[in-house]
Amino acid sequence: MKNHYPGLLPKAHLWTDVVLLNLSFFFAYVFRFDNGVTTVFENQYVNLLLMANLVWIFTIYLFKTYRFTRLSYHFNTQITNVFKAVTVHGAIMMAFLYLSKQGEDYSRTQFLLTYGLFVVLAVTARAAAVLFLKLYRQAGYNYNRYGIVGKGDLAALIRDFYNDRKELGYRFSGSIDLSAHNNSIARLEAMVKEKQLDYLYCCLSEMNDDQVREIIRIGERQRTQIRLVPDFRGFMTNMATIEYHDMYPIIQINTKPFSSLNEQTVKRAFDLIFSVIVMILGAPVFFLVWAAIKITSPGPVFFKQQRSGRWGELFYIYKFRSMRVDADKMGLQHSKGDDDPRITPIGRILRKSRLDELPQFINVLKGEMSVVGPRPLYKYDVDMLMEAAPHDFQRLLTVKPGITSIGQINVGYADTVAKNVERLKYDLQYLKSYSVFDDVQLIFRTVQVMVLGRGQ
Repeated sequence: MKNHYPGLLPKAHLWTDVVLLNLSFFFAYVFRFDNGVTTVFENQYVNLLLMANLVWIFTIYLFKTYRFTRLSYHFNTQITNVFKAVTVHGAIMMAFLYLSKQGEDYSRTQFLLTYGLFVVLAVTARAAAVLFLKLYRQAGYNYNRYGIVGKGDLAALIRDFYNDRKELGYRFSGSIDLSAHNNSIARLEAMVKEKQLDYLYCCLSEMNDDQVREIIRIGERQRTQIRLVPDFRGFMTNMATIEYHDMYPIIQINTKPFSSLNEQTVKRAFDLIFSVIVMILGAPVFFLVWAAIKITSPGPVFFKQQRSGRWGELFYIYKFRSMRVDADKMGLQHSKGDDDPRITPIGRILRKSRLDELPQFINVLKGEMSVVGPRPLYKYDVDMLMEAAPHDFQRLLTVKPGITSIGQINVGYADTVAKNVERLKYDLQYLKSYSVFDDVQLIFRTVQVMVLGRGQ
């Protein structure tokens, strides 16, 4: 008997969240008013509770919060999905409280406590579910049986994938080479029936069209899911995706990161919102730095320099001046760290804390830079990398440079070819996938560098 419970996990999460939302509401009500739980049904709060449930249903339908598979079920994605839903749900409910005539009758403390409890409980439930499934599947339960059609490198990659991820619960049950026997199709169906396979992976590079059709018929007869595996090795690093033009699947090779309209919109919106918040809340810091430079060092407060941006286009980057006005007389060169005689005393502090880079948020607002992205380079650094690693550096030029990056955090300022190449490799990791969550993580790591004074 095949071992599945199709769709059970998404349904379990859905109903668990509904229960947790209502429990959070009740607990917050009791804490705020010190009344019995039953009294919530005797006043206007029952209407608020009903509306919260209806809005939650609308929100999870909008974001498809519970649409995931065994392979896509990860703690990070689950947390991201629930935070999206909770944020929108809270915004809708808050708008109701402030715009409704009855809004003043409801407690803001009860409102905030409800969401605080719900987030904590929902995250805890997901952490417990992920841990339980991992241990349960590693123990040999709740597994799917799979077989492979093919004997080459692609078949080995499929096996290695599941061997390295036992928590996914896939158990290898055999393989067959269609070119090895005359009656291989019959032997394959016998294996599928005997092993009661849930999935059959077919390496398309080792099969012809007639064999594919026969195997699909086997899957229909034996109620086995057929998964066709094309050999995309060699260009999957360019993040190939499949689009359907009417009934024809088209493989699109994304030759530039953030090529989808959704990614571009989300990233630009995040850049604008974050930059505006920083410049408004950080206005006192801007003024203090401006005053410190003006008092301690003669010359302009701001410094601008030409850098290479997206597609290699040149633009002027803005920074607080950290060097003497006559620094260029010593020749354009990389900073020599604490021993650099060109750096002013206040400039040394600004560089350590990265406060000298705050004016770059102006570049972000102008659309020349992003908050997170590879560092914009001098022309001679560009020439250096074009000679040392031309292909990789060309990929970096497909995105806007950033105020901070994973390479800047791990390597810092690069004054040699080796350091530039090392930082380049870190920054290439950022281009493989994009999420606001990753940007926020890198920003927090940058703040740690600023607070600890580890900048260069």
